[in-house]
Amino acid sequence: MDQREVKRGPRIGTVTRVRESVVDAVFPNGIPAVYHALRTGEDREIVIEVLDHLDEQTIRGIALTSTQGLARGSAIEDTGQPLRVPVGERLLGRIFNVFGETIDGLEPIEGGEWRSIHQEPLPLVRRVTKTEVFRTGIKAIDLLSPLERGGKAGLFGGAGVGKTVLIMEMIHNMIGQHEGISLFCGIGERIREAVDMYDEVRDAGVLDNTVLVYGQMNEPPGARFRVGHAALTMAEYFRDDRRQDVLLLIDNIFRFIQSGSEVSGLLGRLPSRLGYQPTLGSELAELEERISNTEAGAITSIQAVYVPADDFTDPSAVHTFHHLSASIVLSRQRASQGFYPAIDPLKSESKMLVPHIIGRRHFEIAQEVRRTLATYEDLKDIISMLGLEELSREDRRTVERARRLERFLTQPFVVTEQFTGIEGQIVDADETLDGCERILNDEFADFSEADLYMIGTIDQAKTKQQARTRDQNGNAQNETQSQEQVAETTINEQGSEDNAS
Repeated sequence: MDQREVKRGPRIGTVTRVRESVVDAVFPNGIPAVYHALRTGEDREIVIEVLDHLDEQTIRGIALTSTQGLARGSAIEDTGQPLRVPVGERLLGRIFNVFGETIDGLEPIEGGEWRSIHQEPLPLVRRVTKTEVFRTGIKAIDLLSPLERGGKAGLFGGAGVGKTVLIMEMIHNMIGQHEGISLFCGIGERIREAVDMYDEVRDAGVLDNTVLVYGQMNEPPGARFRVGHAALTMAEYFRDDRRQDVLLLIDNIFRFIQSGSEVSGLLGRLPSRLGYQPTLGSELAELEERISNTEAGAITSIQAVYVPADDFTDPSAVHTFHHLSASIVLSRQRASQGFYPAIDPLKSESKMLVPHIIGRRHFEIAQEVRRTLATYEDLKDIISMLGLEELSREDRRTVERARRLERFLTQPFVVTEQFTGIEGQIVDADETLDGCERILNDEFADFSEADLYMIGTIDQAKTKQQARTRDQNGNAQNETQSQEQVAETTINEQGSEDNAS
């Protein structure tokens, strides 16, 4: 079909209406198909994607670039194909926009294979049903919300609770030990965040195995709405053609939903009762269902999800929940208490947390940790009103275990070393289980809670305690010496006064 269109020349139409990013055009010699890319403007620099057919000759499209300078009567050309992006190993180490153009200031990528950003999800017969745990090196996640290889995990939280920092730490932890390709997709990303991410990947020495795709916050909603599809097309090449595993990190899915809402509003569609587009569910599914694993390889996705006003009943959060195999919920309350990462252990969950997948020991320890923390949560009201002394001896022991578990599940990050001055830690899942088990068995009942705060493995608590004891002994010794010096000075002064008399 594309070859026949090329032979008879491109279809040329006329712009009949321009309303912000929405453009209507008439094609008297044949109407372009839905999703076809159109070009207009003086240098054909304005790109429009067909979204609707108004009649047998008129299309309505959404502009992926600025429409400044576009007027009624302008010529518009059908490219005869959907928006395409390059694929292949030549993408590694580069930064792209939604059009597949490089934006890192290096040589542009031309020629070679380019594929449509609109691909069908894999049929069920090509997917595999076996489950495998994907380790992150972050204690709270590996213990209570283990990720699935080839699955989708969501980082839920409001503004300022640490979603981007957690994603950057996962990149650092997994990118070095991850044998496949890492692909970062920034949807509605700020320039500062994009530069920080690029520097982090480059400084980690893994830029050669990474592809970055950005739809910036200042770009039109159409570009932000399609950048996720562009990134998935690149990821699918490495999975299906190169038979490699792909780690796909998306920041953030809410901005994808938000850009879809903007597009829907521009097209004149009536919103739902809570203000979102009526096609929210299908648009999100169109993106999420392309993330899957096959016998050849897997696309494992970790997605940041902004939760408006911390309301987890918001439709954007509810619809996203349905697609995930693991949900990591970040708590503003825990962040205010200094527990970083601010993961809520009682609200976070994973379908992998079952005995036949993670093992009986892991399952039992995780359940006991949750039970201990839940009991402590229930007792907080009594403690605040009556005090800890009014609890039974068993409840006091439970509270002490829970407080030590809360502090042990904090962890210093590599990406925040420059701010905290604490060396970042990557902790193996078995060491996390060992530490929690020993705390539950009251092995660290005599330790200060501060000894368990911001450490990696549990053995570092003993090192921290020893250092604190040395400091205390040193301070006590210095204080004793100071007192002796004061006493000696006083005696000398008295002796001088006696001699003077």
